Amino acid sequence: MKIFSPLYARAMLWARHRHAPWYLGGLSFAESSFFPIPPDVMLAPMSLANPRRAMWFALLTTLTSVAGGLFGYLIGAYAFDAIEPWLRESRYWGAYEQAVAWFGEWGFWAVFVAGFSPIPYKVFTIAAGALSMVLLPFTLASLVGRGARFFLVAGLMAWGGPRMEAVLHRYIDRLGWATVAAVVLGVLVYRA
Repeated sequence: MKIFSPLYARAMLWARHRHAPWYLGGLSFAESSFFPIPPDVMLAPMSLANPRRAMWFALLTTLTSVAGGLFGYLIGAYAFDAIEPWLRESRYWGAYEQAVAWFGEWGFWAVFVAGFSPIPYKVFTIAAGALSMVLLPFTLASLVGRGARFFLVAGLMAWGGPRMEAVLHRYIDRLGWATVAAVVLGVLVYRA
């Protein structure tokens, strides 16, 4: 059943849209403070579709993500009491508690790791503000962590270029179903 191929084709078409960089910047900003979808889902296809501009896309993603992280910091610093009830009820509360514990132990490095890894960065930006982390180390850790991640993603996609795009198109349905199976298996193992 080929349901992933049309989605892949549509994503590549959107990645070449003239307004795609604006959408990428907006998504990057929002994801760093409140939105659940990571910018990699746009950065990767955009870098694959236009390898010559991949580093520009990575820079744009990094800068707007750090700006969004600063907004998340402000939320934590000035509006945490307002969002705390919602945060406690959300799936992010455990991650928030982990972020608080990591800040106490590692500070700068906690933000760096959250910026580079798939850990919800937004939780760390809000926690940094709520805990009054010094702004300069927070910003530097965000810049380095997010930059390393986004330049790596863009660089790999640009390196693969049209050749990788063709290979992915050929195998996208198999990869998609393998991913679905892995997620289902992960949920079953987690619940067992």
